Amino acid sequence: MHFLRSLAFQIMFYLNVFFWMVLWLPSLLMRRHGALELGRQWGRTSLFLLDKLCGLKVEFRGLEHLEAGPVIVAAKHQSTWDTFVLPLLFPDFSFILKRELVYLPFFGWYLIAAEQIGIDRAKGGKLLPQLVEKTKRIFAQNRQLFIFPEGTRRLAGAPPDYKYGVAHLYHETGARVLPVALNSGVFWGRHKLLIHPGVAVIEFLPVIEPGLPPREFLNLLSERIETACDRLIDEAVARDPSLAAVIEANKRQAAASPKRKRSASDK
Repeated sequence: MHFLRSLAFQIMFYLNVFFWMVLWLPSLLMRRHGALELGRQWGRTSLFLLDKLCGLKVEFRGLEHLEAGPVIVAAKHQSTWDTFVLPLLFPDFSFILKRELVYLPFFGWYLIAAEQIGIDRAKGGKLLPQLVEKTKRIFAQNRQLFIFPEGTRRLAGAPPDYKYGVAHLYHETGARVLPVALNSGVFWGRHKLLIHPGVAVIEFLPVIEPGLPPREFLNLLSERIETACDRLIDEAVARDPSLAAVIEANKRQAAASPKRKRSASDK
């Protein structure tokens, strides 16, 4: 039954996004704000489907730390869940995402209309000056920038792998940074069909003010996010001890995975 409910959600999840993309095609004429609202509608209905089909609910914490103006939102990334939950709480934002998504029919059109930032991750540190300029333009529009400091989804419980790019943006733009912790990967892991019931938590942590040396900032960001994520994962396992098996499997998988060669942007 658990498998069938997860399968039903996966089917409905993609039908849901296709439904909204077709329904909102006229919103492409509205440019950014229409496309961003589409994302929020997709997020709300996806959370509804997760609750009703899989028994997975959401809890928001630390809402008092939210920033409406220019800020870098640096979030842990464990699941597809993160990509549609984060936008629900911010009025006008831009994601840094892999360039391949921009080329997808329909989905990519909305990313372009929403003025999201697609990057070629293979170029590494060569992209940093360009990202700094784009970030400054976003902040001039009083918008927020979303970034996943590790560059991609990480298994819940796996060792962290923070890249230098977020520290470079912090240093060069003089931005405030809002760290975000979560435990979504405990319930809906990377490349996983099965979705576990429970309460996925996303927690906004105290803002890091500008002015720290880049490496000191990166260490502080990593320490804050990882400490909070470990706490949230422990909470999830305490509520449902069967989830401990998920974390142990993730740790074994992470240990068996080959180390990725570090690029200039990681140093």
